[in-house]
Amino acid sequence: MYRKQSKQLGFDEFYIPFGGYINDDNRWVRLSSLIPWDDLEHTYARSFSTRKGAPSKPFRMALGAVVIQRILGVSDREIVELIAENHYMQYFIGLDAYHDGVPFDSSLLVHFRRRLGDEVIKIVFKLIHKRMRKQFKID
Repeated sequence: MYRKQSKQLGFDEFYIPFGGYINDDNRWVRLSSLIPWDDLEHTYARSFSTRKGAPSKPFRMALGAVVIQRILGVSDREIVELIAENHYMQYFIGLDAYHDGVPFDSSLLVHFRRRLGDEVIKIVFKLIHKRMRKQFKID
């Protein structure tokens, strides 16, 4: 079952329990602004039943984890550990605060990739590329 996460959290709303702030110049914060999370979520939601099954992980968590993994080129287990250690990556995947611990089991990455599909992942990277070119005025 899928429940839409309707609010995209701003970087100034992310809570860090040990103090500090989210730097808006961080690469994961900048990258998060290039992805149209809400526009892409409907494709992901279609692969779920609306009436049965346990609630799924949010779209931003699924896509965000896959994007981070593709950029860094690490294993499923390693990406979960990296996300657990990094508040910027936790912001990127849509958490509202830093959590000390893994946000999901590494075995879920297989399901994330299958539900997203290669086509959606390709579209996301094309959108990122297009928006980067526009932002930096590259012809």
